[in-house]
Amino acid sequence: MARKEYAFYPGCSSQKGASASNYLVSVQSMCKTLDIKMTEIPDWNCCGASVSYAESGELPRIAMNARNFALAETNLPGQEIVATCAACWLGSRESKERLEHNSQLLADTQTALKEAGLQIKAIPEIRHMVEVLIEDLGYDELAKPVKKPLQGMKFAGYVGCQTNRPFGIAGESFENPMYLDKLIETVGGEAVKYDQKVTCCGGALAFSEPEKAQAQIKDIIESAYDNGAEMLVTPCPLCQANTEVYQGQINKKYGTKFNMPVLYYSQLMTLAYGGSSKEAGLNGNVIRASKLEQFAGK
Repeated sequence: MARKEYAFYPGCSSQKGASASNYLVSVQSMCKTLDIKMTEIPDWNCCGASVSYAESGELPRIAMNARNFALAETNLPGQEIVATCAACWLGSRESKERLEHNSQLLADTQTALKEAGLQIKAIPEIRHMVEVLIEDLGYDELAKPVKKPLQGMKFAGYVGCQTNRPFGIAGESFENPMYLDKLIETVGGEAVKYDQKVTCCGGALAFSEPEKAQAQIKDIIESAYDNGAEMLVTPCPLCQANTEVYQGQINKKYGTKFNMPVLYYSQLMTLAYGGSSKEAGLNGNVIRASKLEQFAGK
């Protein structure tokens, strides 16, 4: 029996074959080392983060998340839901809050779910993977499996918006959350101080107003570079994608020469635990983290 067991909600971007599938690979490797069992919720659906705010109304968005709650409770009773995607976690947390405090919304949602043969009997707790690592295990436990400390490497912990507000990680400052810095230090890396760790990556503007989004990304990457970081580290697939894939366009527009790898915390942890480049999903990064790939091969 595993040390910890959870109902796993990978979300669209982090599922196998999707844009952040390397995140999933590294999380699976990390959890194997930490003896955490993540059982995928059968037949889960999208949380609606990318489409449901576009004039579709509140009920469809809430019902989409509620369906996942019902499936988790039916198939994995008593287990907390854990998401790796910040948007999935935020949307699910919001839906849980609204259902628990709005009886009419709950009744309407139950009516919608009834059409699919489902019913909410109890809403599980919704956790982000970093909450599980920090709150259920703790930094001391996370440090124990470290075999290859990431010494001599400098990382900028990029928290972004969605794991920071409105819910945040327990005990953390909204203005200067430190959990990514602590995770970096736990695996032997150096967490640099910079002033953009909670700046929005412009994810909601990436297609509608790309110039504004790219200006924000430029500030994030530039600040990390200016403060000595070699790589960015994030808990959010959208933040990872935006800060990585637009660096080339930003270079053309602003004459910069950005080429900063953007990693997930789970990739760093997998490598520090002795995992290979493949187990850490480094081959899934657009901007290859050559220093980490060389480190993994030693």
